[in-house]
Amino acid sequence: MNKSRLKNLMGVLSKKNIDGLIISKPENQYYISGFSGEGLTIVTDYQNYIITDSRYTEQAKNEALDFEIIETTIGTSPFLIGFQIIKQFNLENIGFENNFITVKKYDELKENFKKINLVKTDRIIEGLRVKKDSKEIDYIKSAQEITDKAFTHILEFIKPGVNELELAAELEFFMKKNGSVATAFETIFVSGSRTSFPHGVPSKRTLQLGDLVTIDFGARFSSYCSDMTRTVVIGKPSDKQLSIYNTVLQAQTKAIEYIKPGRNCKDVDGVARKLIQEHGFGKYFGHGLGHGVGLEIHEEPRLSPKSKDVLLPGMVVTVEPGIYIENFGGVRIEDMIVVTENGYKNLTNSEKQLICV
Repeated sequence: MNKSRLKNLMGVLSKKNIDGLIISKPENQYYISGFSGEGLTIVTDYQNYIITDSRYTEQAKNEALDFEIIETTIGTSPFLIGFQIIKQFNLENIGFENNFITVKKYDELKENFKKINLVKTDRIIEGLRVKKDSKEIDYIKSAQEITDKAFTHILEFIKPGVNELELAAELEFFMKKNGSVATAFETIFVSGSRTSFPHGVPSKRTLQLGDLVTIDFGARFSSYCSDMTRTVVIGKPSDKQLSIYNTVLQAQTKAIEYIKPGRNCKDVDGVARKLIQEHGFGKYFGHGLGHGVGLEIHEEPRLSPKSKDVLLPGMVVTVEPGIYIENFGGVRIEDMIVVTENGYKNLTNSEKQLICV
């Protein structure tokens, strides 16, 4: 556990007059305690607890050394045990993760926490997670190194006659053989006109000469994610394919170059969006430019036209403009960028000029 994270959290809670916090989101539990199993984490100024069942008790003891581990019995609500903990310290205002908890769990929480003032915390830990420390950045960098290697590897297999599912399986297998504990998200591997699906899933479609092929994928290293997208072409690109590709590449390049601390995320999005519009493809770019990456594949901040976020040193964001034309195909290029004290560093090293396989 990083003790400074817990200290920072308690400082934020104190300013909001919150006496303790019930943490149920797995990524937030891991961030604060180091525990990667299933359970409930409770932090207070007096003592910190992880409530879990027998499947994870030993794991919790090994991972969360500074937390008291309480094992639940079958049929006993973790919230009831949490209430008993809170009650012994006479705490009054207890925060909970209203952005994560289900309605059913909220009803269970209220039932067990009678006479306690439950306070919505509105992504309080996510706010701490938005800036990565050097160790977190190293983990993300390691995940991206695996991803870059996997891209180089899969280029050897992209050819007419192979289907998308086979290629996605080969890609994921290679990442796991090279240190990825899991994929960061469901791999997107689409070809031909299916590249117009921004979140298309691999199918049995067989690749053909002249196809665009879009691959959006990521590895997970020590719980941290990577995320990258590349689009290649089988054979010689058509003039239209080349025009779309070069537009996306220029938009991404300009947006990345604009990144530095203090810049508004919506303005970074605007740099790419303006260029794409100027080239006549504005209506074909329908999503935000990028998002934060860390323990989750989609985190704050958001690079989008409506974002109110401001870039700060330590943030890790994707920059991924795309153009998607129905029944024709699409192009997306995505890199992961670390915001530094004076500008940015690109963690993605794979070639971005159009690759013809």
